[in-house]
Amino acid sequence: MTDLDLVFAALADPTRRAILSRLLDHDLSVGEIAEPFDMSLAAISKHLQILTRAGLVTSERRGREKWCALNPDGIAAAGQWMGNFGSWTTDDLDRIEAALGPLLDD
Repeated sequence: MTDLDLVFAALADPTRRAILSRLLDHDLSVGEIAEPFDMSLAAISKHLQILTRAGLVTSERRGREKWCALNPDGIAAAGQWMGNFGSWTTDDLDRIEAALGPLLDD
C-alpha cells in the first residue's frame, strides 16, 4: 500500500475519524482518547496503530502513559490529492463527458 492508500484506509473508519477530531485541540493519553468510546483499550490501541502507520498520529511515552498527537503533515498528501479535483474547470468536465459519452450510450 502507498502512503496515500494508508491515509484513506485509516480515514475510512468513523472511529478513527472521531479520534482524529479529538486530537485537533491537544495531545491526549490513550486512556483519554478511549473515554467516549464503548470499546476496550485494546481496540482503541489497534485504531491508534492504524492511524500511526498512516502517519496521521504520533505517540510518545510520558511516564507510565502513552500520549498521542495529531500529525497534520500526515494528511497533507491526501488533501493535496483531493484538492486536484476541486480545481477542475467546466472545460475539463466537458472533455471527460465527451470521452466517456460513447461508453455511457451503450
